[in-house]
Amino acid sequence: SDQRFDRKDGWLRFPSDIATDIAANNVVWAKVTESRSFDRAMVIFHHWNASARNRRIASFFSRRGITVVEIAMPYHFERSRPGSLHADYMLSPNLGRTIQSIKQGVLDGRKLIRWLKSEGYREISVLGMSLGSWVAGLIAAHDPAVSKASLFLTAGSLADMVWTGRATRSIRDSLEPEVELTDLRRAWGPLNLENYAKSLARPDLALHVVLAKRDKVVLPELSERFMQTLKGAGAKPTVLELNCGHYSLAIPPHILLAGLSLKQFLSCAGKSGRRS
Repeated sequence: SDQRFDRKDGWLRFPSDIATDIAANNVVWAKVTESRSFDRAMVIFHHWNASARNRRIASFFSRRGITVVEIAMPYHFERSRPGSLHADYMLSPNLGRTIQSIKQGVLDGRKLIRWLKSEGYREISVLGMSLGSWVAGLIAAHDPAVSKASLFLTAGSLADMVWTGRATRSIRDSLEPEVELTDLRRAWGPLNLENYAKSLARPDLALHVVLAKRDKVVLPELSERFMQTLKGAGAKPTVLELNCGHYSLAIPPHILLAGLSLKQFLSCAGKSGRRS
């Protein structure tokens, strides 16, 4: 049947519920790094244009009793558009396709989480990095099965991030003749995590955020505004701010500090204690 999950040699493969005109993108691949316990699982959503999964993070947490599932976001890894050098279809000047791609990433993630629940995992966490944090954040806002969400290099408004960030300059350049920032904010309103602050502040969701103080891709003022919106809605995120840039977060010592902070966050009990 179309809903089949194929599991083999540490890989999980299943059909996406959104059909696009790129066949490879319609099959979701996830790398599963097992832990000895079947209690806790963490789904990782990588950054935009990532070229590989992060074996180090996966083995670090799987050794600590958390099964790690590294999903491929739309148009990335095994889902890449043939002949394309980067995942330009996931985030692009094509406003509708960007919404469809993020929505696809969210639905794929939720489908994977349903499968994990059916396999007996009780505590599900999501970890999203940069663009992946928007997908992880939207999932956490909509899916009560998620009890912990960690967002690295995140902000609320994807429109503002694209408009002001160094990595997305070419997208702004293509849009600017026809579109102003206010138009983009309106068009991408469904992707703005600030619009889901109330859901993200629900009492049975714990939040963890890692930010880079010298970020030129996701500007610190955008992240700060998102944190204020979350707190205004009653959320109490654990926030770690590191004195580094967007890309230097990935290298020591910053990545070690971020990893330890995440480890601590994942090992403490959820806000409401154990939910059945």
